[in-house]
Amino acid sequence: MKVNEMLSVLFYLNGAKRTRDGLAPLYVRITVDGDRKEFASGKRLLPEHWTVQERATKDCPDYLSINSYITKTTAALEKCYNVLEATETKITASMVKDKYMPKAPPQRTLMDAFELHNNEFAERVAKKNGKKGTLVRYQRLERKIKIFLYQKYGIRDLELGEIKKSLAPNFYHYLLMEDIGANTAMTYVKTLKQVINRAMNEGWTNHNPCGHFKFSYVQPEREYLEKHEIEKIYKKVIAVPRLAEVRDVFIFCCFTGYAYETTYNLTPENLFKGLDGKMWVTKDRAKTGTEETVPLMPIPLEILGKYKNHPYCVANNKLLPVNTNYRYNAYLKEIADLCGISKNLTTHTARHTFATTVTLENDVPIETVGKMLGHKNLRTTQIYAQITKRKISNNMKELQDKLFDKDGSFKSVC
Repeated sequence: MKVNEMLSVLFYLNGAKRTRDGLAPLYVRITVDGDRKEFASGKRLLPEHWTVQERATKDCPDYLSINSYITKTTAALEKCYNVLEATETKITASMVKDKYMPKAPPQRTLMDAFELHNNEFAERVAKKNGKKGTLVRYQRLERKIKIFLYQKYGIRDLELGEIKKSLAPNFYHYLLMEDIGANTAMTYVKTLKQVINRAMNEGWTNHNPCGHFKFSYVQPEREYLEKHEIEKIYKKVIAVPRLAEVRDVFIFCCFTGYAYETTYNLTPENLFKGLDGKMWVTKDRAKTGTEETVPLMPIPLEILGKYKNHPYCVANNKLLPVNTNYRYNAYLKEIADLCGISKNLTTHTARHTFATTVTLENDVPIETVGKMLGHKNLRTTQIYAQITKRKISNNMKELQDKLFDKDGSFKSVC
């Protein structure tokens, strides 16, 4: 059917694609100055119900809808051509078809969401507004999600609109089966939810299927050293220099509460003399950016003096010769064996020891402990505030002294 001098629209039955019941699909052919493009209309009818005038006969059950479709499609294609003619110097049949049937924008995927989220955070890290370690954790999660999708569903990626509520619990179960701890697995799923939320904010999806997943954490037993164990490690003669250095750094952390990364970054500039005339050390905590300021007791002061002229400390402007986190923890296991300590010594054990054995067990107020640990609220400090048997014993002894005489008789208030 000639629509204008340049545009023709032809409706025809494609007999080669006839169905078993004899129905042939109706196709539409656009011709612009000899250039052709075709597409299927989605309608079917018997060849005997089709006329040379490109219309369905009344014998066809759907003749009204088919003929209406032909009329409306012809008009719509002509309109598309006219719109293009107003802006384009050369028009092709493909251009008319694309104008009439615009391609749906590509659907964003879960990997697109990770790329957006992680690239933005990498930019913050470059501007010192984010931690490299956090970025590494985000990238590790992305790798784990890729492996999970392939092992569970046999796919490399997943459109955001196709994500189901089952993704979060299935991923959580997968992580547990990979011998990842329940709390760590829960943190991974929580971060996955965060990544999809970022995609929502960008307008890539309307909902977060992981939003219904309930997050629950198991409070871990935080291991710490007793006073006699601290003394045992501190006084142990260690002939191997690398182990002796790690032991000293560990003991320093037991008396300051500093985490590994904070200790690693300590420089002479972090030392200052307080109003009490004693030496203090201060540093913004790497994890939260909050200040950790601690007065130095005799043992940590002695350790700092020991390494004041250490070649590594002098060359790198450091207070202590701190190894990489991996080596530090590995050497601590050797030290535990040398000292006959059955507990698992890690970078966190020293921090827990400071919070429990060194401070809270000796009646340092929890508010003061929280301030020294760089916590923003007491709820975080309470995680470390384990009530030890010695603490209970000391408190009950004080109570007993108030209520009873030495012979065990109840003190008279008269």
